[in-house]
Amino acid sequence: MARMLNYNLPVPDLGDAGVLSALVAEGDELDDLVTAVDDWSVATPAPGWTVAHQLAHLAWADANALSALRTPDAFGAELRRAEAEGSGYADQAAAAGAAMTPALMTPLRLMETWAHGQDVFDAVGVVHRPTDRLRHVASLGVLGRALSFAAVGLAEPADPFRVELTAPDGRTWVWGPETAAQRVQGGAHDFCLCVTRRRPWSETGMTATGEDARKWLEVARVFL
Repeated sequence: MARMLNYNLPVPDLGDAGVLSALVAEGDELDDLVTAVDDWSVATPAPGWTVAHQLAHLAWADANALSALRTPDAFGAELRRAEAEGSGYADQAAAAGAAMTPALMTPLRLMETWAHGQDVFDAVGVVHRPTDRLRHVASLGVLGRALSFAAVGLAEPADPFRVELTAPDGRTWVWGPETAAQRVQGGAHDFCLCVTRRRPWSETGMTATGEDARKWLEVARVFL
């Protein structure tokens, strides 16, 4: 990735609101297009790349940009891996992302919309009413456990985890074996705030049983 930078080019003015609005508009236009496309396995002009590959590559690049800002050490490790594997690394990342993109794109977009929407609700001082849609966000949070540990340079614990969340309608959502010693419990809303990095778990009603469970809630995230 680093070798693609050309330091002889003029640096764009990032304070130019026109550039930012253009980026948003371009993304919105693409989002509208692919939302209407049923088959993301359609080939694109790039050899070997389907629509899913293209979208996965964009998502991968965005994730790396966020990683560079939020977790520089993890981003540095990604850079070293890219340099070691050479020009085929982007193809490998796109292929891996394309395999999961169709199944994950909708819940990921839901998670992003909910999380950034929460920021807006907080900014204007309005309560963000929880709904059962949070199950999709919570599921991503559970799936993101390995990512959470990897982002801070830790291996995912081998022991199983049990997650028990109280849904907005009072039901209980569960993941993992009932016998697991590592347990995370609390409200679904609090869990979603935690895994989207909108609240530290210490400021929520979440409880953790087991050292690994506590560490997970400390580092929990659904994105780099």
